[in-house]
Amino acid sequence: MTPSPALQPERRAAPSMPVWAFAIIDALLIMIFAGIGRASHGETISGIAMTAWPFLVGGAVGWIVSRAWRRPEIIFPAGVAIWVSTVVVGMVLRAITGAGTHWSFIIVATITTGVFLLGFRLVVRLIQRFTHGPTAN
Repeated sequence: MTPSPALQPERRAAPSMPVWAFAIIDALLIMIFAGIGRASHGETISGIAMTAWPFLVGGAVGWIVSRAWRRPEIIFPAGVAIWVSTVVVGMVLRAITGAGTHWSFIIVATITTGVFLLGFRLVVRLIQRFTHGPTAN
């Protein structure tokens, strides 16, 4: 006799990629954000690391705080924690080190990293849904 659906454990689709791939893609997206910013100001690409490092630290803090390695593909809480931490910690580190934190930069950084980090996870979830069927979340 099969237990009723209400008594069966929640079924979760396995991430379509390994955890390390999510971490690397997050880092690459943060680097792309920094690269776009540098290029939009006519600056050299060589300065990407200087622009990106505070945000990379913020992203790492978000991974740790949310324990994103458990379910890196989910938008909330993992994706949101990584995004918010990327911006907040990144801006705090930029302020501490004397780098720019103008309000317009904060807005652009918040929107761009949100689109990148949350959008990436949304795409992964949509691909999972269409290839593996709906999952319980």
